[in-house]
Amino acid sequence: MSSQDSSLKNMASIEIYTDGSAKGNPNGPGGYGVLLRYKDPDGRVHERHLSAGYRRTTNNRMELMAAIASLECLNRPCRVKLYSDSSYLSNAFNKHWIDGWIKADWRRGSKNEVKNIDLWERLLRAAAPHQIEWIWVKGHAGHPENEFCDKLATDAAGWPAEKLLDDKQ
Repeated sequence: MSSQDSSLKNMASIEIYTDGSAKGNPNGPGGYGVLLRYKDPDGRVHERHLSAGYRRTTNNRMELMAAIASLECLNRPCRVKLYSDSSYLSNAFNKHWIDGWIKADWRRGSKNEVKNIDLWERLLRAAAPHQIEWIWVKGHAGHPENEFCDKLATDAAGWPAEKLLDDKQ
């Protein structure tokens, strides 16, 4: 067994479910919800929930923020299955759109400039140490973890104004 195979075998496995929501795109409040699920060495299942609300944002920004928040809280490289109902997010990696965007310098300055470059770059940094499988799930189709994350995101978008964050776009 190679040292790379050995290091992959010793990586912790984690499931991450994410969702984002924005009301009145792009002027309304938005939020994201995340469910992280993992097993400890004794086989016990643990969960952690994350959410945040923003004063003004878009659905796509909240989808990206959910993925970023989840990956940034991992304190070591992991094997990750990241589930999202954002086909934009999963296709960016599974269909290698992101590779083309980077090669074209995000199409900066053109009418086709990629939106949310700041978040895509942050997501790439957060994803770098991990082995990630990007999995699309159909939203609002009864998937229990997706429905849970949607509720976290929607609830966060409805927080009182003083609890909402500014999205620096």
